[in-house]
Amino acid sequence: MTATRGCPLNAWYVAAWSHEVGRREILARRVCDRPMALWRRADGSVAALDDACWHRLLPLSMGWIEGDGVVCRYHGLAFDGSGRCTREPGREKPNAQARVFSYPAIEKHRFVWVWPGDPARADAALVPDMRWNDDPEWAGDGQTMFAKCDYRLFIDNLMDLTHETFVHATSIGNSAVAETPLTTTHEGRTVTVRREMPDVDAPPFWRAQLGKPGPVDRWQIIRFEAPCTIVLDVGVAPAGTGALRGDRSQGVNGRVLNTITPETGGTCMYFWSLVRNYRLRDQSLTTQLREANAKIFLEDQVVVEAQQREIEARGEGKLRNLGIDAGSMRARRIIETMIAAETDSEPA
Repeated sequence: MTATRGCPLNAWYVAAWSHEVGRREILARRVCDRPMALWRRADGSVAALDDACWHRLLPLSMGWIEGDGVVCRYHGLAFDGSGRCTREPGREKPNAQARVFSYPAIEKHRFVWVWPGDPARADAALVPDMRWNDDPEWAGDGQTMFAKCDYRLFIDNLMDLTHETFVHATSIGNSAVAETPLTTTHEGRTVTVRREMPDVDAPPFWRAQLGKPGPVDRWQIIRFEAPCTIVLDVGVAPAGTGALRGDRSQGVNGRVLNTITPETGGTCMYFWSLVRNYRLRDQSLTTQLREANAKIFLEDQVVVEAQQREIEARGEGKLRNLGIDAGSMRARRIIETMIAAETDSEPA
């Protein structure tokens, strides 16, 4: 396998929510330009094969599940989860060379993660940290956005929330976001951007969650984990109650969990969830917040897809950077380093 220039292959990417992969239907997904067919075995584990039959390359996702394997709709060849052909109609033993590439797959944090690179390097310890998604001390839900843009445009979008002032002015944004400076730090394959806003007005979304009048202390802590997972620690508390010194007990706190999976050079899957640590049993609030956040993210989708169109129209039009882009610049540099390392290790 060769590296896809836009993304590293030796990494875990979300292919689906756990509930999307079942025992009755084969799910077709594309990850880093690798078409994949996913399904569950009888023991509940997830199998992921190259979505093309060894024989005539018909997508296996057009076939059906039989036992623990899949059957090609064209000529009936059957393959198990390792990609080995287990049945060839008309022959007692199938062709020994009939094998489909199998991708490592792991289920964690309500997601199914796949490793599109070298299977020997697939380390479960490298699955990005999104533990809030299934932590009983947190509640929430999310969705998937299928966007027509390079996945790195969403990383840029999330690493600098200055745009909230302008793109999301009626919900989560106000002037305080753009006017407050941020700090950026990095270590290994992570980047952290921090913005603290003491004694500011709360935007409509956060005012409704807090349910109290008056100025607030607001925080945004953004953590990027290569190659494309970003966790936002966000919230507000009544001004002066200690939230920016670590005591958030009088405020409301949320985590926005984001992981963006490249499909092709110009399309991606954006998996997100919004979770909170208050009113945990309030399903109506979970639904309300999920739908409200979906509308906010649609505003982002309009922006990044418009960017993508201009980039393509201008022949890879140049993106320029400002001081507020320090986080996204560092994230992109880490991604580029990962791609370069894979490229250098490939045989000539």
